[in-house]
This record gives sequence, C-alpha cells and structure tokens, in this order.
Amino acid sequence: MKRSIRLKFTALFIGLLAAVLLAIWAVNSFFLEQYYIKEKVKILQNAYEQLNQYAVEQAAKGGCVTDQLQSFYSTDGEQTEVSRMLRVMNEQYNTTVVVIDSLNDRTFPAFWDGRLLADLVHQYILGKKAPDTETIISEENYKIEKSYDKHSKSYYLQNWGFLEDNRTIFIMSMPIASIHESVALSNRFMVYVGMAALVIGAVLMYFAGKKITSPILSLAALSERMSELDFDARYTADSQDEIGVLGHSMNTLSEKLKDTIGALKTANNELQQDIEEKIRIDEARKDFIANVSHELKTPIALIQGYAEGLTEGMAEDAESRDYYCEVIMDEAGKMNKMVKQLLTLTALEFGNDRPMMEQFDLTALIQGVLSSAAILLQQKEAVVNFTAKEPVMVWADEFKIEEVVTNYLNNAMNHLDGRREIRIRIQQQENEVTVFVFNTGNHIPEEDLEKLWTKFYKVDKARTREYGGSGIGLSIVKAIMDSHKKACGVRNVEDGVEFWFTLDCSM
Repeated sequence: MKRSIRLKFTALFIGLLAAVLLAIWAVNSFFLEQYYIKEKVKILQNAYEQLNQYAVEQAAKGGCVTDQLQSFYSTDGEQTEVSRMLRVMNEQYNTTVVVIDSLNDRTFPAFWDGRLLADLVHQYILGKKAPDTETIISEENYKIEKSYDKHSKSYYLQNWGFLEDNRTIFIMSMPIASIHESVALSNRFMVYVGMAALVIGAVLMYFAGKKITSPILSLAALSERMSELDFDARYTADSQDEIGVLGHSMNTLSEKLKDTIGALKTANNELQQDIEEKIRIDEARKDFIANVSHELKTPIALIQGYAEGLTEGMAEDAESRDYYCEVIMDEAGKMNKMVKQLLTLTALEFGNDRPMMEQFDLTALIQGVLSSAAILLQQKEAVVNFTAKEPVMVWADEFKIEEVVTNYLNNAMNHLDGRREIRIRIQQQENEVTVFVFNTGNHIPEEDLEKLWTKFYKVDKARTREYGGSGIGLSIVKAIMDSHKKACGVRNVEDGVEFWFTLDCSM
C-alpha cells in the first residue's frame, strides 16, 4: 500500500504538533515580554491603591501612614493591614516599598536601601532621570517607569509619586529579569520537550492508528469480495462509531445486492427461456408453413392438372370425365380433411378447445367406433379382436376420446401387414384405465418413436401418400391427452406395433 492511511494520520499528527510548537515559540518570542511587564504593572498598581487607601484613612484620623509601619519588622507585635501588604510585596514579589513623610522628613524603612530609594525619588521629583528610562503609566499622583541600573546591570519597574493625604511620598522598586533571556531559555526548553513529544507522539500515533485502519482494511477486503459477487462476506465488528455504521450499511447493501442479483438472474433465465421459446416457435412456424406447403402442393397440382385436362377436352368420354372428377374430389377431400385437422390441433394446442369432462362407457365407445369403420376394415381385410363386454366407466371428454380411438384405429388400418390383425384391449387398474391398440406389421425404428407425435412427421412418406395421411392425426392424439393431463405412447412388440393411452376410471 503506497499511501497508507496509518502513515497519513501519523504525518498529520506530527505536522499539527509541530505547528502548535512553532506557534508557541512565536508567541513566546513576540508577546511574552509584553505580558510579563503588564502583569508586574498590575501588581504595582494594586499596591499603590491599597497603600493610598490606607493613607487617606489615617489622614482622616489625624495620623500618618508611617506611624503604622513600625510593626513591619516586629516579630511579636500585632501587624497592621498595611504592614502585612508591604511584607507580601517584599517577600512574594521582591518589591521594596519606601514611604516618606514630607512634613517631618521621616523615611520608612530607614535602612540604607530605603534611604537610597528616598534620594532617588527626590531626584525624580526634581526631574532628574536616567536617559534610558521608559514611562509605562503616567497618572496624576504616580508614574510607573522602566529603568536600567548600570551599577547592577539590571532592569527595574518603579512606581513613584504622592499619596492623597498630601504629605506622603512613596516609591516602589521591583527588579525584573531579562525577558529576552527568559524567552530564549523557555524556547530552548520547549524545543527539547517538543522533540521528545514529537517522537513519542509519532510512535504512539503509528501504533494507535492500527485501531483506526484495521476496520477500514476489513471494509476494503469486504468491498473487494463484494466486487467479486461474494455476498456471503459480512462485517463482523460491533463498534458503534462511523466505521461500524458504514460496515453494517455494507452488510445491508450486500444482502440487498444478493437478493437483487438473484432476482435479475431469475428474470434473465426467464427471459432466456422466453427467447428460446420464441426461437422454437419461429422455427416451428417455419416448419409448419413448409410442411403445409409441401402437403398442399401435391393435391393442388393434381387438382390443377386434372382440371386443365377437363378444360382442354382431354376426357371426351363419360368414363374419363368421371375418373378426372373423382381424382379432383379425392384430392380436395384430402385437403379439406387436413385443414380441419390443423384447426382442431391449433385449438387444442392453444387451449381454446378444452375437454368437457363427463362419465361414459369406454367399452361402448370403442364398439361404436368399430361399427362405424366396419366397411373400411372389410376393405383393408383387417381382422379385429376386441372381446371386452363389461362396461368400463371413465371420466373424460367422450367426443375427443372417440377421436383418439378413431385415429389409433385408422393408423392401425393404414399400417397393417402380415396377418393383418388389429387387437384392442382394455386394462383396468385401481384408479386408471389403459387402452391398447395393436396392429401386425413392420416395427417403427426406435429413433422415430418419439417423433411420431410431431406435426407432419411421417416414417414412410411414400406409403403415407397411398392412404392420404398428413402426419397430423397422432399430433391431435397427443394434444387431446395433454389437455386431459393423461399419458399416451407407442412401443414395438412382437409381430407389430402397439399404441396406448390412459384415462381416469370412474369409481
């Protein structure tokens, strides 16, 4: 991974920390001195306010503030409020406060440094100041100045002026360290601490980043598996943060994609089946048109030829004319029969001719069909064997089952050979009846058995033409049995071929 988020987080942390350290250095360098002076000035101002307030109170009583400062150095006497304030200024802020009573020329404290500052304040009053003195605050009764003492080589903040009792002069002197040295020292220390913080923070951030990047890597692996259509992958962490929400959202997305793609596959399969069905129907339509054209071509040609012969006077005698007319009528009958069969088959295949279920005697139906075909059977010199006498009650469409039996019987008559025997039998089981129609003759090739139910299919087209067969009869039988949701079939048996179909028996 060329650009790891883990490394980016670490670099971002180092950059932010370095920026913070740089900002602190800049603030120290440019603003610390001003802040330091400002805070010291506040201390001197507060000291002046307290001292001035006390002096005003003493003047109102007819006294002087210096009278109350004797307890400053006392260890056993009770200290006054002003003496406590001066002690705090001296001990906590290293500030020397000198108070001078101008009426009786009394100075407190009277030590040498007090007298030194008293002389200094008199010089200030007279306007004598060092050339590098900087006035910070100038009020009516006091001034706060920053001055440099060349003897001690130090800077001082001095607050001097008059108290409002009109008799007391004061001066406060507070030494201040070189702020530039302090800033340099602070910045140097900050650099050391900052470098240590950068190193330690970078290491901690690098290892802590694993906690952030690990779930992200898990999500990346999850998305990669999803891109490969592996929707069983799941985000298993139980965190409630943004990454956890994203992981659970990806789980939901994976589940929805799985369902959606499954539905799309189902729809695609159905569409593929529809396309295949359309192709099959188109091919069947082409075959149907070709077969119908082929079947109609011969009778139309015969009708046309014999009709032209009659027109041109080729049949002058009555016998020839009768023969020509018989051929035309015979071929027209074949065409009419084929058209009727096609209409019947189309109605059955499209569900427009549904069976009317009723109860009837199957034995009587078969006997009726044999009686109707007695003359044809005699012409074919067929020997029919049907010995059933007892009624066999079934549920079906009597008219359509009669057509099935008739087609089977006609098919048997047209393919008789050898002993020229047709044998019909009924086999009754518990809830079903099977009718078998056998005829002696040649076996049907095994590869053609399943094709017999296809429209216009003929095993021997030359012999089929002899009796006018179109190859539709067995297709009608299959369509009728499908509409009854029952089975039909054919098999080669000893000495011939046997067709069969099943029906529901009436209990």
